[in-house]
Amino acid sequence: MLVHFGTDLLQAEWSGAVVCMGTFDGVHLGHQALIHQAIALAKTANQPSIVLTFDRHPAFVLAPDRVPASISTLEQNVRLFRAHGAAVTIILPFDLGLSQMSADEFFEQILIQKIKATQMVVGHDFAFGHNRLGTSGWLSERIPTTVLDPVMDCGHRVSSSDVRAAILEGRMAEATKLLTRPFALKGVVIGGKRLGRELGYPTVNLARSGNQILPINGVYAGLCDTRFGRFKAAINVGVRPAVESGGHRLVEAFLLDYPGDSLYGEWVELFFHERLRPEEKFDTLDALKDQMKIDIDSVAHATLVAPYL
Repeated sequence: MLVHFGTDLLQAEWSGAVVCMGTFDGVHLGHQALIHQAIALAKTANQPSIVLTFDRHPAFVLAPDRVPASISTLEQNVRLFRAHGAAVTIILPFDLGLSQMSADEFFEQILIQKIKATQMVVGHDFAFGHNRLGTSGWLSERIPTTVLDPVMDCGHRVSSSDVRAAILEGRMAEATKLLTRPFALKGVVIGGKRLGRELGYPTVNLARSGNQILPINGVYAGLCDTRFGRFKAAINVGVRPAVESGGHRLVEAFLLDYPGDSLYGEWVELFFHERLRPEEKFDTLDALKDQMKIDIDSVAHATLVAPYL
């Protein structure tokens, strides 16, 4: 898949393209329907399929006091666009200038002149341009446009808000269903207080770098991708150490059958499959160690489907 950041250096040699556009936070079932439709139309037209997205949620500029925590990082989204078969991803920096572009300016300067769009695929509630004047109806008057109905799940429209709610409440099976993959956190491994190592269960401590959502505190069964391979993981979200109270919420994981090479400074990605229990405060380290053994045994016997990322 080709990836372009912005359109200043874009020199498209294709004569036309089928474009779907949006924030695509999480790339859930609804977003996937748009991408797949764009790909299908592009194949029929012998043209590339293009996902046009932004480097941040528009609320960072338009309503900074109401910015939602993201479901996926930009890097994860790009990997998902590739996994679903898009030919090109174009990432626009969403800044004040872009937010003030009129629908006409955006359409002519970016969609037509730069990207060479000949067809558009949008959702039923799609809108773009200053004051959101570029609706699906407005677009349909200017370019062939396919408007998709909302994707439904159990009678409800699939939305990023629903996915966030499921993750925040620890309903990981529901989040997996709406995303078609487990929710994932990616970060780098940093040093901790080594309590897990003292107890015989050394953990990796995840340091994140963005405004990504965290599940409710608790212990989760999941998988961990490292450059050394993929391992089952008992993941804890909450305060650290578990025998104390208060403090900053952190993420740490014990990797089952990990060979032992140091991961400090390395990237890892955690995939959350099931919440095993709430976070607890223990009176003694022995009680904590006993519970950790139970949690790890539960993960060891769990059937965890590998994500396609």
